[in-house]
Amino acid sequence: MKFSDFNFSEPLMQGLDAIGFEKPTAIQEQAIPQVLNKKDIIGCAQTGTGKTAAFLLPVIEDILRHGHVGLAALVIVPTRELAIQIDQQVEGLGYFTGVTSLAIYGGKDGVSFGQEKQALTEGADIVIATPGRLIAHLNLGYVNLGKLRFLILDEADRMLDMGFSEDIEMIVGYLPEKRNTLLFSATMPPKIRKLAKALLNDPEEINIALSKPAEGVVQAAFLVYEAQKLGLMVHLLKARPLTSVIIFCSTRKSVTVLERGLKKEGIKVGAISSDLDQQHREEVMIQFKNAELHVLVATNIVARGIDIVGVELVVNYDVPRDAEEYVHRIGRTARADATGIAFTFISEEEQRDFHDIEQLIGMEIKKIKAPSHLGPSPDYNPQKRSARKPQHFRKQRGKR
Repeated sequence: MKFSDFNFSEPLMQGLDAIGFEKPTAIQEQAIPQVLNKKDIIGCAQTGTGKTAAFLLPVIEDILRHGHVGLAALVIVPTRELAIQIDQQVEGLGYFTGVTSLAIYGGKDGVSFGQEKQALTEGADIVIATPGRLIAHLNLGYVNLGKLRFLILDEADRMLDMGFSEDIEMIVGYLPEKRNTLLFSATMPPKIRKLAKALLNDPEEINIALSKPAEGVVQAAFLVYEAQKLGLMVHLLKARPLTSVIIFCSTRKSVTVLERGLKKEGIKVGAISSDLDQQHREEVMIQFKNAELHVLVATNIVARGIDIVGVELVVNYDVPRDAEEYVHRIGRTARADATGIAFTFISEEEQRDFHDIEQLIGMEIKKIKAPSHLGPSPDYNPQKRSARKPQHFRKQRGKR
């Protein structure tokens, strides 16, 4: 199948041709006709399969068919980074269409708030927003949602994990009852099905390879003591020339310590975590995408939705507590049928958590001892009781 088979308008096809889109992915092939036929959708697919274009393309086409008559589509997302990326994709896909969009998120100045107000009152075609920032506008009473035709919840599982359930309910209360609602998620836990039942009307459900890493990812794990992790990371980065590496840490403190350690070794590295202001985070991301930085150290803030072309290696410096998060993290590489490598560093305290990951993805991942110059490695015994302390998450509302 080709995109031309969807009978998109000529301006939209021009945009697709300009960026080299020819064949839709599985989620796009199944979702686009349903959205064009005004069906509600639950779209569940692993990261990197093209969910964003699966909802943006039919929404842009609908706007072209009905004209620019005000805010037509509202996309709710969990993080600022994802809002910015979707806004950029609207610009790319709709370059020749005249469709307008704006990303609305916290952490910007008063001038930006005024621009957001203008978009919400005078009517950009598509608004992409984090829940907290949108509610700040809704509470002021000027938001015009009377002509809204589409509500899209992207990374819905992530939003619920971050405590946005009540915010979503509040936002939906402002929307027209007659609308199409599209819910996209990389996982489908019971809480997502409960949300879908409350918001969607007789939805079509599309499931593509749930909770499985992309086939193009080569996975391996290193057995290490915690004190060996930095040395192993330096060894891997210097063993071969790499220009695009993402390293995931579980805490902001770990991100800071690792970034400093790698800089001392002369490695071109930047860091992103919620400790940094939005402008700094955007600058680091741009530098990484432009290959000015070869290594990006981050928390889970970039584990979902962020589309970075050509990531060669993803490293789980810390084993994620949530097994589903492993799939999201390593999905930053091997995107769109490409190939990539994913390494995980497993300390003694993290072995049981890694075993849970293997149970989720239904495969055993090869375990490797650390290089001999780093000293002996621990044996793998995931049944041993973990010494890791429980991690308590605070619900964060609109600030990420």
